[in-house]
Amino acid sequence: MAPAITTLAADAPELSAANTGFMLICSALVMLMTPALAFFYGGMVRVKSTLNMLMMSFISLGIVTILWVLFGFSLAFGTDIGSIIGWSSDYVGLSGIGVTELWDGYTIPVYVFAVFQLMFAILTPALISGALADRVKFTAWALFITLWVTVVYFPVAHWVWGAGGWLFEMGVIDFAGGTAVHINAGAAALGVILVIGKRVGFKKDPMRPHSLPLVMLGAGLLWFGWFGFNAGSWLGNDDGVGAVMFVNTQVATAAAMLAWLAYEKIRHGAFTTLGAASGAVAGLVAITPSGGAVSPLGAIAIGVIAGLLCAMAVGLKYKFGYDDSLDVIGVHLVGGVLGSLLVGLFATGGVQSDVKGLFYGGGLEQLGKQAIGVFAVLAYSLIASAILALVIDKTMGMRVSEDDEVSGIDQVEHAETAYDFSGAGGGASSRSTAAPAPAVTENKKVDA
Repeated sequence: MAPAITTLAADAPELSAANTGFMLICSALVMLMTPALAFFYGGMVRVKSTLNMLMMSFISLGIVTILWVLFGFSLAFGTDIGSIIGWSSDYVGLSGIGVTELWDGYTIPVYVFAVFQLMFAILTPALISGALADRVKFTAWALFITLWVTVVYFPVAHWVWGAGGWLFEMGVIDFAGGTAVHINAGAAALGVILVIGKRVGFKKDPMRPHSLPLVMLGAGLLWFGWFGFNAGSWLGNDDGVGAVMFVNTQVATAAAMLAWLAYEKIRHGAFTTLGAASGAVAGLVAITPSGGAVSPLGAIAIGVIAGLLCAMAVGLKYKFGYDDSLDVIGVHLVGGVLGSLLVGLFATGGVQSDVKGLFYGGGLEQLGKQAIGVFAVLAYSLIASAILALVIDKTMGMRVSEDDEVSGIDQVEHAETAYDFSGAGGGASSRSTAAPAPAVTENKKVDA
């Protein structure tokens, strides 16, 4: 996150109503990203898994909120312990924080910083869920979220953004979450799917999105919320850096969407709506760590690179045989890695800091730091997530049964279906002469 916990100003700052209001709005925008993600993922799955996909995101809003208040904020942003974790008793339960107490060196209350960071903590495990569509027990998923944010997310957030965190002190640039959010979630997704295995019928049965309009709605809301995610990460609006990040967010996303669509047209002969949505998200992911360090031209380059390489990466699951249901690895892991590393090439030294990348005369030093951050977070999250999934799988079982997966996880886990067609018929005369509408049964056959 922008130097969220950096040096204190020479003169103690005063609470800024403008910055406080701005950050509360940004926090609300980031909160919107979790239901937006639910729509995005929910449209990409088959009909029989729609509600489960929505709930896998929504449950994070409940679980992570409570954990964050109880101890998560303290672990992530409390006083540093060994450059690995934080802890401050005043942050436990958010009970020792004054109403007007300011975050060190900034003009916003600690409460505002805490709630802004909470929204990041909620979104990150929800991102993982897209890789696990159709096959995970809801209770197991809820337990996984609880353990994962405690063991993985809170410590990594401290490494990257916490005062004294080892990656923060090294000088790794991650403006808004390339490592802590996207690489973290993407690596975790890979770790879990290596444990739980493939969906029934992977590479054999059609597993097309059931509602592309829902996907586009989710992507549009994600794009909208991402302005709060990125521009808000400077924690204020006094020096123009947040404005540059806002512009770069729009620019990179547009470039990535166009690059993905161009790749699709050349490779597959069509411009798809799913490609447009996925390309936009890839651009959003890639600019997240880098947008505060690059110019708008650099943002275009980052967007194009991310759009092309993420479009190529989503096909790797078929080559290597891992079942990343909704391309979390191809978009979030690959996009996060690209965006984080490209800081070392495109940083201008004229936005959030004076650090320059290779293309601006800075040499390879920053690229090396970025690589350390990328692969440290990737390795830790991959291994820790696989271990957590393995423990859950061996104790309570991580997957639903094969029969339940085939019949539909929505009905099994939630006793509901996403669409009720029972009231969609015509009048009495049409019912007496027409064959029953095949919508429900056809879903079972086509979308299974």
